[in-house]
Amino acid sequence: MNFSGIIVGAAVFMSIGICHPAVIRMEYKWGKQCWWVWLIVGLACVAASLFVKNQILSTIIGGFAFSCLWGIHEMFLQEKRVLRGWFPENPERHDYYERKRKEGGYTSKL
Repeated sequence: MNFSGIIVGAAVFMSIGICHPAVIRMEYKWGKQCWWVWLIVGLACVAASLFVKNQILSTIIGGFAFSCLWGIHEMFLQEKRVLRGWFPENPERHDYYERKRKEGGYTSKL
């Protein structure tokens, strides 16, 4: 039997499970301006996957790389979710969110 597909699938599922809450947490703490962290980690993992000799490990690292790169997109969407009131906003950045709501026509709550 070949378990490599199951191993890779589980690892990519776990990487998505790690990246999604990390995006939410990072947007809460620092806002969307930390998107570049996702870019650096994603590109570093892309490069690493090119040089890892083990096929399964290379695939897992590549899957994690693209989960991180997708995190850039999610970072910007997460700010919109916060602006719409779907996620809690950081009270320390309340003025920023209020300014963005006025600029973009977002409603603060549903």
